[in-house]
Amino acid sequence: MQKVKVGIVGGTGYTGVELLRLLANHPQAEVSMITSRSEEGVAVADMYPNLRGIYDLQFTQPDSEKLKSCDIVFFATPHGVAMSMADDLTSAGVKVIDLAADFRIEDLDVWSKWYGMPHTEAKLFDKVCYGLPEYFRDNIAKAMIIANPGCYPTSVLLGLLPLLKAGVIDPSNIIADGKSGVSGAGRGANVAMLGAEMSESFKAYGVSGHRHLPEMKEKLTQLSGGEVGLTFVPHLVPMVRGMENSIYATMKTDMSQAELQQLFEETYKNEPFVDVMPAGSLPETRMVKGSNMCRLAVYRPQGSSQVVVTSVIDNLVKGAAGQAVQNMNILFGLEETLGLTQVALLP
Repeated sequence: MQKVKVGIVGGTGYTGVELLRLLANHPQAEVSMITSRSEEGVAVADMYPNLRGIYDLQFTQPDSEKLKSCDIVFFATPHGVAMSMADDLTSAGVKVIDLAADFRIEDLDVWSKWYGMPHTEAKLFDKVCYGLPEYFRDNIAKAMIIANPGCYPTSVLLGLLPLLKAGVIDPSNIIADGKSGVSGAGRGANVAMLGAEMSESFKAYGVSGHRHLPEMKEKLTQLSGGEVGLTFVPHLVPMVRGMENSIYATMKTDMSQAELQQLFEETYKNEPFVDVMPAGSLPETRMVKGSNMCRLAVYRPQGSSQVVVTSVIDNLVKGAAGQAVQNMNILFGLEETLGLTQVALLP
């Protein structure tokens, strides 16, 4: 089978280098072009020494005409970039996966409110599918544009949807308490992300509103069939990679701990990248570091009416580049796990 010819727009950030790392071991993918306006002419291996001997590529200016020679283009860019180029590329038959937020929210008034700019490409949404494979796999396979989910939404949706779809919990008052490593803030210079500023410290942010909240609420409502009331509070923790979300909800049906465990195991029994932990155990971020796995545990503490789900992912892999490669595999009818069988790093 001919290899999938890949272009990457905006390859200088953490998700860009993570895409390069994963695609380097993908037997059916060939990265033929990587762009950066600010690093034109710089060799990939000079910017990312972990890729020495792997890629003989230089960063180039993003050029739609040249990108049309690719089968698929990944956008690892700030919001607004993918939508400016997606129409031209998809009209030429090139598939697009956007790792930013341009196509994640279908209500474009809501999108504009949260992202501070008008959305100019409403006409493209008939080509778009939200890229959470566990729930949209069939539609992903038929789409031209994949809206790769945010990292927090990936972890929260996978943890919540079994309960919501089964009608087990009260959908009006759900709390998601999220914690993420500093790589989630991106690679740009930022005083708050300096080691001396964030190490040995722990803080909440975005309490009054985070851009991932409307994304989560829209998808939860679509998939559960009813309005969902969600309070989401993210936190920055002093580690580089990793994300944990503790999700709290009130049960409206009397389901035992064993039945809850069975619900999750049945929901995800055929999913290659979701692991429901054995009853009584708890996932840790180090269990997924560098891998495309989401690990989940479900609890009914002290037999109360509350249910707690804890969900961990690597924010750069299942939360970004790994899920994007998973979506690419689906788009091209490849084995879904190709290039994604890395075992998590310990320690």
